Amino acid sequence: MKSFLKKNNKLNRAFTLVETLIAISIFSISVLALMSVLGQGISNTNYAKQKILASYLAQEGVEYIRNMRDTYVLYSATSTLGWSAFNTKLNDASCGGVNGCYFDNRNVSFSDTTMPMTDLILSACLSSGCPQGILLYDSSTGKYNYVSGTNSGFTRKIQISQPDGNQTKISSTVSWTQGSGVYSTTFSESLFNWVQ
Repeated sequence: MKSFLKKNNKLNRAFTLVETLIAISIFSISVLALMSVLGQGISNTNYAKQKILASYLAQEGVEYIRNMRDTYVLYSATSTLGWSAFNTKLNDASCGGVNGCYFDNRNVSFSDTTMPMTDLILSACLSSGCPQGILLYDSSTGKYNYVSGTNSGFTRKIQISQPDGNQTKISSTVSWTQGSGVYSTTFSESLFNWVQ
C-alpha cells in the first residue's frame, strides 16, 4: 500500500506545479481586468464632472446675455431703443461673426440699480477656439472669471444669429480638453423684443 501511495504522490507533484501556474495566471488576469474597469470608471466620473461644470458655465453665458437684453429693453427710453442698443453692442463685439465673442463682467456693479449689465464688456474672439475666453477659477470666491485665479481648462464663447429684427438667437459654447480629446457643450436660447 505504501508503494502505491508513493507512486500516486509522484504523479500529483507535477500537477500541483501546473495547477499553481494556472491559478496565478487566472488571478493576474482577474486583477488586470479589475484595474481596467476601475480606470475606465474613474475616467467616466471625471468626464461627468467636467460636463456638469461646462453645462453650468454655458448656461451662465446665456443668462448674462439675456440679463443684458432685459436691462437695455427695460431701462432705455423706449423698448425699441433698448433692443437696438442691445443688438448694436452684440454686433460691435463681432458676436455674430464666425469666431464669436466672449464677455468679461469685471466692470459690472451688481449694486448699481440703474443699468448694471450695460457695463458688461464684450470682446471679439480672434480665432475659432476663442483662446481669449479662457475662464479662470478663483478658489477664494469659488467663481469663474477672466481676471484672477488659476486656469480652469474651460473656454467660453458666445455666438449670435439674428433671423429677423425682433429675434436674436444666443449660443453659449464651453469647451475643455480631457485626456486626448476636446469636448464642448452648447446652450442656445432665442431672445425676442418682447416689450412693444
